[in-house]
Amino acid sequence: MRIVVKIVRWLLGLIVLAVAALFAWLYIAPPELIRVGSGYSAKIVCSNVFIAGRDANEVLAVDVQAPGHPLLRLMRVSVDKNRGTVSAGLFGFLGKSVAVARDGLGCASVPDGDVGKARRTAIQAEPSAATMGDLWPEGERVEASQDPVVAKLLDDAALTGTGMRAVVVVKNGRVVAERYGAGFSAKTPLLGWSMTKTVNAAIVGTLVKDGKMAFDDKNLFAPWKADGRAAISLAEMMAMSSGLEFNEDYGDVADVTRMLYLEPDMAGFAESKPLAAEVGKVFSYSSGTAVMLSRLWQDAVGDKAKALTWPRTALFEPLGMHSAVLETDEQGTFVGSSYLYATAHDWARFGQFLLQGGVWNGNQILPTGFIDWMREPASASKVYGKGQLWIEAPGDEENPGAGVAAGLPKDTYWMEGHDGQTVAIIPSEQLVVVRLGLTPAKFGYRPQTMVGALIKALH
Repeated sequence: MRIVVKIVRWLLGLIVLAVAALFAWLYIAPPELIRVGSGYSAKIVCSNVFIAGRDANEVLAVDVQAPGHPLLRLMRVSVDKNRGTVSAGLFGFLGKSVAVARDGLGCASVPDGDVGKARRTAIQAEPSAATMGDLWPEGERVEASQDPVVAKLLDDAALTGTGMRAVVVVKNGRVVAERYGAGFSAKTPLLGWSMTKTVNAAIVGTLVKDGKMAFDDKNLFAPWKADGRAAISLAEMMAMSSGLEFNEDYGDVADVTRMLYLEPDMAGFAESKPLAAEVGKVFSYSSGTAVMLSRLWQDAVGDKAKALTWPRTALFEPLGMHSAVLETDEQGTFVGSSYLYATAHDWARFGQFLLQGGVWNGNQILPTGFIDWMREPASASKVYGKGQLWIEAPGDEENPGAGVAAGLPKDTYWMEGHDGQTVAIIPSEQLVVVRLGLTPAKFGYRPQTMVGALIKALH
């Protein structure tokens, strides 16, 4: 009996040592997957707490854990509102990552832990000049349509989709209908994910108009001048046909997740990727490309401080997008691939701006014809435009023309983002439809059914 007890104690001791060794390993040298998970958790919670004013625990549970990788369910976060930081880790302490809030620039992931350096990238956030009592888009007041058919459509959960947080319908330049999910309102800034790419492309357009960038620019980055990447033009970057290697798989540690959550210098990481295809011949959707475009237009502005205020002064304020916050990485490069927060009303303003050909209040903010150029099919793709937007509806990327077959006008084009963010722009109908939410692809939601029904109802 004593021998059995000794064996059991010995085995228990081994188990304890093994568990302790495992935790020590995870603490000292956590696998990259854990660091990606903690980086994602810290960043999403940080932005939603400090930009959108949401509860940290709700964001962790609903936005991070519920729809994500099983590993995320083991993440715990700690918010320090006084220091403007959010830390996250497996069980709260393994593979810890931190994100920091900065004035005017939202939150940044800090993969190397240098919070002080990241915090120094900030701008003076001017108070909003919005006139709440004026009718949208000059202000925030809405005179909603009294048509019961329109109301019924937006009250149909199947049409607006699982996890809907905001729907805004603009007809003939005015908001005619809107709906918000529980806990959200017209004042809540919401993440557009990859819809940010289209806004980033418009910012490039402001520099093209100023003569500081041109579509045929080449030798875009110094290291590229020594090899085949020298041939990549700005136009090919905009059309996602640079030929550069970049893995856009969000399910694991891929180029895109490594860039967003493990790299302090996102543009530098993307810039280092080699050619994987002939320049201009192959379409390859790449968030790395969008971040490099941010770096290029910031360099074109010239002055670093002026570049940090450029989105606001050149685009957001002229359009009245007073809620818009475009976030940077730790080095101060705007994450033009993914991280623009704005209210649904402001996303609708941008959609209307596209519909109006880059003109706002009579001012030609983008070059004449620039939006038409953005909408032209990229030479290497039938579904993506030359300027970081989609000419096919969500889910129809592999089936060109499906949207038209479903009844949508031929001139319909789209901004699209991860987890169900869309803006449909239909010039022939003078219609813009914004749909924001948390709707993972597994639900199979397609906004074109709602958009098609609204077109019929609003005739």
